[in-house]
Order: sequence, then C-alpha cells, then structure tokens
Amino acid sequence: MLYIRNDSNDPYFNMALDEYVVKLLDPSNDYFYFYQNKPAVIIGRNQNTIEEVDSEYVKNHDITVVRRMSGGGAVYHDLGNINFTFVVDYQKEDFNSIERFAKAIIKALGKFGVYAEFSGRNDITIEGKKFSGNAQYVTKKRILHHGTLLFDSDLTVLTKALHVKPEKIKSKGIKSVKSRVTNVKDYLKTDVTVREFKELLLKYVFEVEGNELREYQLTPEDMANIMRLRNEKYSTWDWNYGNAPEFDLMRSCRFDGGEVQVHMNVREGIITDIKFFGDFMSMRDITEVEEILKGQKFRQQDVRDALLQIDLKEYFGSISLKDILSLF
Repeated sequence: MLYIRNDSNDPYFNMALDEYVVKLLDPSNDYFYFYQNKPAVIIGRNQNTIEEVDSEYVKNHDITVVRRMSGGGAVYHDLGNINFTFVVDYQKEDFNSIERFAKAIIKALGKFGVYAEFSGRNDITIEGKKFSGNAQYVTKKRILHHGTLLFDSDLTVLTKALHVKPEKIKSKGIKSVKSRVTNVKDYLKTDVTVREFKELLLKYVFEVEGNELREYQLTPEDMANIMRLRNEKYSTWDWNYGNAPEFDLMRSCRFDGGEVQVHMNVREGIITDIKFFGDFMSMRDITEVEEILKGQKFRQQDVRDALLQIDLKEYFGSISLKDILSLF
C-alpha cells in the first residue's frame, strides 16, 4: 500500500482525486490518503441536492456544495474534519465492510484512552454518538472506501447547512442532528492537534495493514488529469445540482438501509423515465438500474423480473427487493 500525500483543501479537487485514484491510477498498487476540505457540504451520489441543502445558508456562508461518487447521505466538512480514503482491489468480503477499513481508527483512539465502536450500517461512534460515516464505490475490480472523522468540527454549522428529514431523526430515536454527532477531541485527555492526530492515524493504518509506510508522489500528469476532472465535472452545476429533473410520479420510503425516493414518468403504462434518490449505500452507479427499468411496464412483476438481472445489494445496500418493489 502506498500513501499519497495530499494537502489540498479544495472540495472539488478532493472529490476528483477520489475518482482519479480508483479509476485511473496504477491498479497494481493499493493507496491510502487523507484530505481536509474548507467548509463544504458533500452530497451522496444519489441525493437530490436541492432537498438536502439549505441553499440560502450555504450561499451566505460561502460553503461549497459538491456531489461525491459514492452513495450514502449528505455530510458537512470543514478543516476540523479529517477524511480518509482507501483504494484497494475489490474482494467480496469488503462489501459494505466498515471494520475492514476502520480498524486503524479504532486502534488509534484506543491509544488515547477513547473507546469507539462500529454502529449501524456505516457509522463509528463514541458513547453512542457518531463521529465517522463511511461509504464505498466499486468500479471494475477496484473498491474505494472513504470516511469522515469529526475531530474538531463546527457542529453548529453542520446542523444549519443540512436539511435532515424528520423521519430520519425519528428513526434514530433522538431529538436533533446535533445530539447525533460528536467531535473526537471532546474525549481526549490530552490536547492534540488535527495534524498530530492525522500522523498517528497514518502510522496505525499501515501497521494494521501490515505494510511499511511508502509514499507515492502525484506526477504532473496525475495532477493535470485530476484538475481536468475537477474543472469539467466536480465544480459544475450539472454534476452538483442538475441531477433532479421534473417527474410526474414520486414515491418515497425510509427503510432500515436508508431512504429511497423514486421519481418516474409513466406513459400508457410504460416507464419512460426514472430517477432514484436517497441516502442508501450504493456502491455502483444507480443509473445502471434506471436504464434497466426504462421501457418496462409500470407493474411490480415486470419491475421485479428486471431487477432480478442484477445484484441489488451493489446498488441499494441492505435494502431488499421486496422493499424496492413496494415503491412501484
């Protein structure tokens, strides 16, 4: 495994870096890196940005909004939040596995006398409060796993920048967004900076992986390709906002594996257009499912037959076929 040193605080660049490493960087190596973003809301690949973000608030407070390539829900980043990414060969056992990639986080916190544990579908918690959310993306034979670490983040801004649906809060059995999350720094007995914490994490990541720490330096060609992705995709309105066309039928439900919202155009009983939104843990591009369903009769049996052609878990995580069919 190679460590990529990345000092960029540009959210557009860092999302482009993720895509470049998993899709285009030499696949004979595994990679690990950190990034910290200036204030930003990072939208899950399948979410409707307009519904998830308080547009006026983020505009007035100069908060960048950018869509990532993985599924899951919207998160707030600032310089008090550490993001980590693994890119490795895809193994079936890595599917939706938080533990495989976050053991080093748990170990590092233990060295500080802080007990953390895995919780729910993609969280790491301290005393029941979330400080890390994780998501994955699979392409060809490679998997990208990235996660957040709230170290010393401004949780007040987090609660104002995001629209969290009441049913999501209710399903967690708690009263507010702020009560669900916490900062690691609040539990440390000694004063540790973000930089010091990152250095310790880096040490334990490579220790847990059983690898000597070796660094890969991004070449001028790498940087040019990442900047091209940044400028032509991740900084554009089309990618970040323009993913929510008008539809004449919408159904939505929150399942244990997350919310799924489906928007459809149906003409003479045929699905002519369809779009899925939600914070479900998609590992592959949901547009592949949408293409399969276009042209199908708007009938559960036909939709079921079409969905049986694919591995539904790779697109909707733990949400079952039965649950998806209930939306039709």
